[in-house]
Amino acid sequence: MRIAMMATGGIGGYLAVRLGLDGHEVATIARGDHLAAIRENGLVLETSQGSETLTPWKATDTPDEVGPVDAIIFGVKGDALETAAEACRPMLGPDTVVVPFLNGVEAAERLAAILPAQNVANGMAAVSTTIAAPGVIRQTGAFNRFTFAECDSTPSARIDALREAISAAGAEAPVTDDIEREVWTKFVLFSAMSGVTAAARCTVADIAGIPELGRLYRDIMAETAAVARARGVALPDDIVEQLWERVAGMPQQMRASTAIDLEHGRPLEINWVSGAAARLAKKAGIPAPNNAALYALLLPYKDGR
Repeated sequence: MRIAMMATGGIGGYLAVRLGLDGHEVATIARGDHLAAIRENGLVLETSQGSETLTPWKATDTPDEVGPVDAIIFGVKGDALETAAEACRPMLGPDTVVVPFLNGVEAAERLAAILPAQNVANGMAAVSTTIAAPGVIRQTGAFNRFTFAECDSTPSARIDALREAISAAGAEAPVTDDIEREVWTKFVLFSAMSGVTAAARCTVADIAGIPELGRLYRDIMAETAAVARARGVALPDDIVEQLWERVAGMPQQMRASTAIDLEHGRPLEINWVSGAAARLAKKAGIPAPNNAALYALLLPYKDGR
């Protein structure tokens, strides 16, 4: 397959190396020092098993140089979605599938307002990666699951082809019959992980070890799950209990990307996480005071500091 990464951050970079080394033509869209390093030294993926280096089919900041591809892995920050979506147009063919792997639950809808709806799928990624240095992607957890489907969850050949490619390259790409449920399940977990680890400057160990913090974490998940159900998403009745059990198995020092961005003074995606949970709750006519409070606490740092 011919696959483009928009852009080559933690998720796009991880998949670029995996797919490229498995024989696919991979274009890495990047900029600045990151792009320069990829061009000079290749794209490096560091894992607990060692490091691998890919020389991409193309490394560029100009999607016009790439042309139409079979699939676009869309993994930018939420605030960059509109600009990045417009930049994807030269890479679209009639059957190109754009798979968003963003935090939050609104990416597919936002993409479909900019790009042709027939090109847009929906997805969620469960992988812990970061840009460790220009041209270097580091995986910091053992999990690597990418769940995606057409927006209406109907089977399609292009989704099957990309799923098979990712699976063959060494990552998980399970079949789903309800992508909305999958995306919202992650959002229930991430709305709590993002808000709590950032606002409290804490880790999973603190959440599990401090009863008051653990109670807040579960209350936030319950709020977000209520929003999902109000929107017709078929979450299990015990979703909060299921996800709370999952927290116990996470690395003790784990934090959300929001907390890491806050520590480094980078802009925060809170409009699409705590802010989205509070906004969508208000639209559904239900309360979400904990998500609203987290959003307010983090607003002074939204644009970086």
